[in-house]
Amino acid sequence: MAEAMDIDAGPGPSSKAEAGGGPGSKSFDLPWVEKYRPTVIRDIVGNKEAVARLQVVAEEGNMPNLILSGPPGTGKTTSIMCLARALLGPVYRYAVLELNASDDRGIDVVRNKIKMFAQKKTTLPPGRHKIVILDEADSMTSGAQQALRRTMEIYSNTTRFALACNQSSKIIEPIQSRCAIVRYSKLSDQEVLERLLVVAREEKVAVMEDGLEAVVFTADGDMRQALNNLQATASGSGLVDQAAVFKVCDQPHPLLVADIVRHCRTAALDEAYDGMRKLCDLGYSSMDIITTLFRVVRNFPDLAEFLKLEFIREVGFCHMRINDGVNSRLQLAGLLARMCRVAVKSAG
Repeated sequence: MAEAMDIDAGPGPSSKAEAGGGPGSKSFDLPWVEKYRPTVIRDIVGNKEAVARLQVVAEEGNMPNLILSGPPGTGKTTSIMCLARALLGPVYRYAVLELNASDDRGIDVVRNKIKMFAQKKTTLPPGRHKIVILDEADSMTSGAQQALRRTMEIYSNTTRFALACNQSSKIIEPIQSRCAIVRYSKLSDQEVLERLLVVAREEKVAVMEDGLEAVVFTADGDMRQALNNLQATASGSGLVDQAAVFKVCDQPHPLLVADIVRHCRTAALDEAYDGMRKLCDLGYSSMDIITTLFRVVRNFPDLAEFLKLEFIREVGFCHMRINDGVNSRLQLAGLLARMCRVAVKSAG
């Protein structure tokens, strides 16, 4: 077995120092995703263009209403908090209202909590506004969004709204037209890896190269997922290697899924189905298998471009059907048959 990587314990990120992390401090037992959450805009990982736009807003001090849209774990909520700290400084805790719209998503919340906060008198730095942060705003009911639209109009002189959501299309048009939309995308594997190395060095975790690759694979561009998986593996086994990561995260092993793809490429349907049946018998759901299958096909080496595109097409259709609730083993078997048929056609 290869030796664990020697990670030098150098100076930590500024966000850790500002958050008070470290041995003997109260935040030492925090989850790493909170302990290493950036507190200034320049420390945010990835999405450089979006972060640069927010940096300009922070420097000029003229914040519009914002909608931050993108996949989970890409830094939307963290970006809003960093922007609010940069704008408001020491009055941050009094001038910011943070709500998770997936919990408080009814019209009463808008009429009571948000309206009362907007009406509250607060001493602010010159040219600054109170800020309402609504996380997962796409979970708000239509009635609540209509009430929010009216509230945004009435209190535009004193309050700014920042909405974080996974899909901006679920926010009603009147709110979208009143906001600047900032779009976030998944983080690249390199960006996730660099942050994991920093955290592993700070926590003095024994990591192996294949273990970090496994953490990056399971995260799929989600920094929150990556840090949680790293902490869970380090706490559970002490050594972060590939076997430990996939055991702790309990996802279908990509090598087993790669064997299935290899059999489909040679149109060996029986062998491919045997591999799929083993994964199903291990207790993995159809969604677990199809998600891992997509990632493996997308990164599969030595697969002709045409064949890879056709495989991804078939996996996408199957994923759509499973997402609609048709998640029987028959769907996966039909997918393997179609992939084998595509391989035969491309060979002919």
